Amino acid sequence: MTEHTPGVPLGVWLADSPDERLIRLLERRPDLAQPPPGSISALAARAQARQSVKAATDDLDFLHLAVLDALLVLQADTAPVPVSKLVALIGDRAPKDAVHTALDDLRDRALAWGDAAAVRVVAEASAGLPWYPGQVVLEDSVTDPAELTALLETLDAPQRDLLDRLLDGSPVGRTRDAAPGTPPDRPVQRLLAAGLLRQVDHETVILPRQVGQLLRGEAPAPAEFTAPQPVVAAKPVTKKAVDAAGAGAIIDLLRELEVVIETLGATPVPELRSGGLGIREMKRLAKQTGIAESRLALILEIASGAGLIANGMPDPEPEDGPDGPFWAPTVAADRFVEAPAAERWHLLASTWQDLPARPSLIGHRGPDGKPFAALSDSLYSTAAPLDRRLLLSTLAEFDTGTSVDAAEASRAMIWRRPRWSARLQPGPVAQLLEEAHAVGLLGRGAITSPARALLSDDPEAAIAAMTKALPAPIDHFLVQADLTVVVPGPLDRDLAEELSAVADVESAGAAMVYRVGEPSIRRALDTGRTPGQLHAFFAKHSKTPVPQGLTYLIDDVARRHGQLRVGIAASFVRCEDPTLLAQAVAAPAVAKLDLRLLAPTVAVSQAPIADVLAALRSSGLAPAAEDSTGTIVDLRTRSGRIPVPPYRRLYRPALNLPNRDTLTAIVSVLRKVHDGAAGGGRLDPSRAIALLQQAALHQSTVLLGYTDAAGVSTQRVVSPIHVRGGQLTAFDTAAGRVREFAVHRVTSVMSAESG
Repeated sequence: MTEHTPGVPLGVWLADSPDERLIRLLERRPDLAQPPPGSISALAARAQARQSVKAATDDLDFLHLAVLDALLVLQADTAPVPVSKLVALIGDRAPKDAVHTALDDLRDRALAWGDAAAVRVVAEASAGLPWYPGQVVLEDSVTDPAELTALLETLDAPQRDLLDRLLDGSPVGRTRDAAPGTPPDRPVQRLLAAGLLRQVDHETVILPRQVGQLLRGEAPAPAEFTAPQPVVAAKPVTKKAVDAAGAGAIIDLLRELEVVIETLGATPVPELRSGGLGIREMKRLAKQTGIAESRLALILEIASGAGLIANGMPDPEPEDGPDGPFWAPTVAADRFVEAPAAERWHLLASTWQDLPARPSLIGHRGPDGKPFAALSDSLYSTAAPLDRRLLLSTLAEFDTGTSVDAAEASRAMIWRRPRWSARLQPGPVAQLLEEAHAVGLLGRGAITSPARALLSDDPEAAIAAMTKALPAPIDHFLVQADLTVVVPGPLDRDLAEELSAVADVESAGAAMVYRVGEPSIRRALDTGRTPGQLHAFFAKHSKTPVPQGLTYLIDDVARRHGQLRVGIAASFVRCEDPTLLAQAVAAPAVAKLDLRLLAPTVAVSQAPIADVLAALRSSGLAPAAEDSTGTIVDLRTRSGRIPVPPYRRLYRPALNLPNRDTLTAIVSVLRKVHDGAAGGGRLDPSRAIALLQQAALHQSTVLLGYTDAAGVSTQRVVSPIHVRGGQLTAFDTAAGRVREFAVHRVTSVMSAESG
């Protein structure tokens, strides 16, 4: 195949290719194998379809697309182009070896075909470019974006209107003002002189790619043919520091998630009719948990994706409020909180990685003017998991400890996936970085060791890496004179539960601070703990001497606690001190309970015991609940739980990729099938496309054999205009108008001039 010959069609080239190449093609373009093609001709036709070409180029990097761009500039979509011309056009912007490697990969994807001397590309190759052909290889890539921005700010209305029209539609425009001799004060000439338009010929101009990006408000995309590298700090972050930062982040996340689970269990949140949580409920939940709304949104989405919370009717059902459904923890949440920290991290991190939602949108208004609700389907995005995986894989390619900001990460990601550039701008990438830091996959701007293991799809290695990064649980704390308790690391789980029962979290972080107060001690006594147990607890686990003030506080609260005893009558209140009981009965908050004295030390009420306890406590008293034997009992409400939903909203690839054995079998069948072109039934579609494109290029007339939908075969004299999307657009001489013909119905193509 040379530049002076039409070359073999793609179908013939594929038929002559070894089985291994066909298998690689089906691996790289799985849509071609689903369903399996009936013949190699059908495979070739499917490979040249517009949508398939778009899918095949979706995961190509900038260099691959630049090579494709150069081939289109050389018109390789109509005739073979010498590889030497391709290399010469790219020049020193990329190493020759890299260009040849990219070209080989394009051949493996059947986006290009040919031998080592000359190559062709599919007719729909331009559909796979995120820019107009030539906007990369033919444009200057060294223009300073700041300089272009300054020029754009000086434009007058006619100039800006012209650029906006090119921005909204095709970047190519036809105008007589591009011709030589046009007055220089015309808008087109002024834009050409400023470098804000590029001249194609005397009647055609094009909007430069970089100018279009600035007009759309996008950051200038990479123009280098080699992958951009981040700016290395003078003192790189050490691997140990990165992993420690990631471990600290996951400790905070696990603690906050437990708070959310506990809060939703105690007070399930009603779901909106349209799905998700309303703004008011989000604000209330944020206030209850003490977690910022943006971070709470991320936690809720991850918890839902991991099956830790779900919508439904919890057991027990809420006694008052709306009828439901509600968002509440699932039964899996109880197993989750008991699991080791590293295993819990792995569940959350892998869920975040494949979460088909964008939590950063929550609270912002969508195109319809309504705010995005947490846990709603409006957040659904199949692209979100792809962006997260791209972020992690991009950072994993950098040296260990390389820290990047949003701008650097965005630039590197866009180079690797130019077709995704609209959603990989610095703003969205900054949100991805923030989320990745929150789930312990990044630390101080660099990827952590557990995150690298997570990318390898080895759960055991990832869990082991996080176990190594997490500090070992400790069994002690430091009680301060101001009754604060400093925890210098992650507590053993049982010890953490004991401490939470007698103290309240005052500040979270790597070193958590709790505060012991009268309400927290009363809460511990309400659960049946004795003053002696509390004294022993602090004495055993505090590395500092227990302050005398804490000892006095425990004894003082314990002395007053339980003097009033509330039981079931509906409720009864008993007290050894008649004066105290009389004070309780006379309290204003108790008046609505109709509490009356039966004896100097006993009073009864028809109100539930929980209401009596709440009213007495609001009056500054310290009652305790007891059972029929006089033993103090814990009357805290059991947390509601929902069964784990059978379906979890996680990312699932659109295609179930066939394994290599299946692909080998498909290729084997293709080899055995009697190809339609050899059987004489109908012209190979790839051959028909090649002949029709040649006719359109040379503006020649052909005799077209065609079979319509009814099976009627005719021959028509037509003048091809273009071939796109499997359709021939041509001028039908007999009909006297432009018509469209399905390429797969073409049975023959002959030159009309040669008879």
